[in-house]
Amino acid sequence: MAWLEYLLPLIFLFPLAATAVIVLALRNLHDARVHSPFDAHPLREPGQGLRDRLDRAFAGLFLDGALGPIVTLAPLVYGMGRMLFASEQDWIEWALYGALCTLLALVFCFLLIRDFQRIRRLKLGLACELAVGQELERLIRPEEHPYYVFHDVPAEGYTIDHVAVTPHGVFVIETRARTPAITPGGQEDNLVAVEAERLRFPGWSERAPLFKTRQATHWLATWLEGRVGTAVPVKGVLALPGWRIDAGQAPDDLLVVGGGDLASRLTGTSLGEIDTATHDAVIVALRHRASRQDLPAPLAPAT
Repeated sequence: MAWLEYLLPLIFLFPLAATAVIVLALRNLHDARVHSPFDAHPLREPGQGLRDRLDRAFAGLFLDGALGPIVTLAPLVYGMGRMLFASEQDWIEWALYGALCTLLALVFCFLLIRDFQRIRRLKLGLACELAVGQELERLIRPEEHPYYVFHDVPAEGYTIDHVAVTPHGVFVIETRARTPAITPGGQEDNLVAVEAERLRFPGWSERAPLFKTRQATHWLATWLEGRVGTAVPVKGVLALPGWRIDAGQAPDDLLVVGGGDLASRLTGTSLGEIDTATHDAVIVALRHRASRQDLPAPLAPAT
């Protein structure tokens, strides 16, 4: 029966299939997420959203690197089986198997390149998140200065990088990681000009970071008013670690900083006094929001 010539070679693919199943079973072996031993809530550190995305990126790299050779060899192994069982040798068919192997190898090479680039971007974003988070820790002085900092606060479909509660206002801090440009002379150009609706980097401009910061600020102000029962002064802060800021045309509703002086800028910016009851109510509401597990999974924030 001619169809057996195509069916029997599948036997040679069973070891490859078994290896692929093992690879898929091990893809989530490394999970860096930890939960509190007290209340089982997930513990969140600065840049936790990027940490989770980085874990998924490494899992994708593992899959592409491990499954790539298996999938690429499958047509070759099947073709070798066909050569054993075929009554006639069809060189066009063997050439097709070789071409398919080559095509699959190229596809997985592109996937690996994509994974490496993605991991590199996420590492840069995480480094900036950690730098800003470390700077914000300077705000915390128990009893002496009643400051409170939250990281990765879930909003509607996205996360807010940091929220700082102070006696004189609430600050929404969004962090964006951008690589400084290199001039033809080999010098680093890290000056960004802030305008009302966009950021002018050396060689390009962006509107999304300012828009996202305003969006997060408006959402938090509205949400806190609904939870606390009174209007709470909220200001958006966009941190660009490693950049020098030209704020000559900067808008009044946002604060754009390089990140290194973030703590001093927040302590020196007064939005209005907050009474103790409102201050405590804001902290309780944000603490509950940050620890909730029944919220929809937020979209990956742009970095």
